[in-house]
Amino acid sequence: MIDILLLVLGLVLILTGANYLVDGASAIAKRAGLSDFIIGMTIVGIGTSTPEMVVSFASAIKGNADIAVGNVLGSNIFNTLMILGATALFSPIRLTSNNVKKDIPFALLAAFVLCTFGCSTWLDGTAVNTISRVSGILLLSLFGVFMAYTIYSSSSQGATTDNPDNLSGSKKTAPIWLASLMILGGLCGLVFGGDMFVNAASAIAKSLGVSDAVIAVTIVAGGTSLPELASCLVAAYKKNTDQALGNVIGSNVSNIFLILGGSATIHPLVMAGTKPLDLITLMVSSILIFLFAFTFKKKQIDRIEGALLVCLYIAFVVLTLRAL
Repeated sequence: MIDILLLVLGLVLILTGANYLVDGASAIAKRAGLSDFIIGMTIVGIGTSTPEMVVSFASAIKGNADIAVGNVLGSNIFNTLMILGATALFSPIRLTSNNVKKDIPFALLAAFVLCTFGCSTWLDGTAVNTISRVSGILLLSLFGVFMAYTIYSSSSQGATTDNPDNLSGSKKTAPIWLASLMILGGLCGLVFGGDMFVNAASAIAKSLGVSDAVIAVTIVAGGTSLPELASCLVAAYKKNTDQALGNVIGSNVSNIFLILGGSATIHPLVMAGTKPLDLITLMVSSILIFLFAFTFKKKQIDRIEGALLVCLYIAFVVLTLRAL
């Protein structure tokens, strides 16, 4: 009973934090002359990945690679299939040319790199799939490239010329200090709410006799991804799908390059618990997002495609549970 109450309280903190985070990030985006997409990829994308970072880093320190890797794999699958799918069902996600040519391919690269590590026994004949410390440093370097590209892209777009306090037909933008407090408070709610949810969900799952590997790729991954889900749904409700897409792409890239890279640097990660289904689903979901940009000659993820993504996630969970 206590675990169920903690589960509900965690959800309340997540949803409240998401609302403040989206409002604060949007205010800073307007005042700094940055697009909502860039803010979503950086502040929101990395900030909402903090639960994954805490779980994976702690797991790496304890030598539990299954949870560290499974958390990232499951989170990225959840982000792409369930979060983008649910967001598109709520409001179609429009894609810009930069999204199609640069941002989505970068996320596809991150998925490909992780899948390559998961196939090292087949590619180079190693005894077990492992992400070494050298590979971890390489992933961290790729994260640095990603951040440099993001900052360069935002600066090349140029600042907006409108006064943020006097945009015709728009409400007054919150001052920087208030927006910063909203982001900080929102992130605190997301982190503590996510942690509370994961602990309660894990306790419930273990009481039902579910293994750690399954918990990592489903319950833990879904729980640590709830901040992204809440932020994206709130952004979609506010007709701000740019930030929702940027949030997912930024989170997925951060999960692989930053979180897995940092975890492997702390302690080499043996991917013994990683299943072929996990890697295939990750790769297929990343490819689908790229292909959706060209369907029906519309650069957007529409409701039909959103429904397909959600159905694929449900199928993934069913197949994972059936393999027990």
